[in-house]
Amino acid sequence: MARSTQKEKRGKPIPDAAIRRTSVSTRPKATSASSTSSFGRRRSSSEKYNPVSPERVAEILKRLDKLYPDVTCALTHKDAWELLVATILSAQATDVRVNMVTPIIFEKYPTMQHFAALKPEQLEPDIRSTGFFRNKSKSVVGAAKKILADFRGKVPENMDDLLTIPGVARKTANVVLGTWFKIGEGVVVDTHVHRISRRLELTRNDDPKSIEQDLIKIIPQQRRILFSHQIIWHGRRLCIARKPKCAECLLENICHASDKTWTTVEIHKNARP
Repeated sequence: MARSTQKEKRGKPIPDAAIRRTSVSTRPKATSASSTSSFGRRRSSSEKYNPVSPERVAEILKRLDKLYPDVTCALTHKDAWELLVATILSAQATDVRVNMVTPIIFEKYPTMQHFAALKPEQLEPDIRSTGFFRNKSKSVVGAAKKILADFRGKVPENMDDLLTIPGVARKTANVVLGTWFKIGEGVVVDTHVHRISRRLELTRNDDPKSIEQDLIKIIPQQRRILFSHQIIWHGRRLCIARKPKCAECLLENICHASDKTWTTVEIHKNARP
């Protein structure tokens, strides 16, 4: 183990400056006889490490509950249609930006019928700041027309039907199903879930569909909705892409990510975003 500082011994948080000075070369290394397991005990060299064991997954969920007990979708919405539109607009855009745009467009176009009556180019100026506004305009207008024509103006409550709507892939469908309809069929795989699931060794895949299938296998169905929200919030607050705040993270001693900024456990080369 690396030598502890006096501040560490007294249990005080490590200042940001100290975290920045910590490099991979100064991280603690496991001994040849044993290494640190996911629960803080010493693991013998003959004991195989399984990152997706039920015990480790349960511990991750337990700690996420302590960090983010009541989190939910950050996109502002009043119904399933507004959530669908907001989620389409959120691609490659922050929720903060989307929440600035949606109140304006929902006041301007208060019903699904108003959106369906538009030409995509009419919507473009209103959503330009969310990026990719031409494609998003086509998707939103197309979604309104599809739902009115095929689903009697109601956003469908199942994955198969949702996937027939323009602009809707599994991520968007899972957001709508989970957040509005409380159906945890799958797992939302956005940029945060993609990155952190790989850091935590819950998957080695790199494409969203395969990552989702890996997570479905290990996350209980009744936990999938909350898990997605928790990981997304974790990615915003602590497990930041460029400089994760590892010294402040409750998951630190069960995380072996190769890009950690500070660590008390060995680093795994395959645990990478």
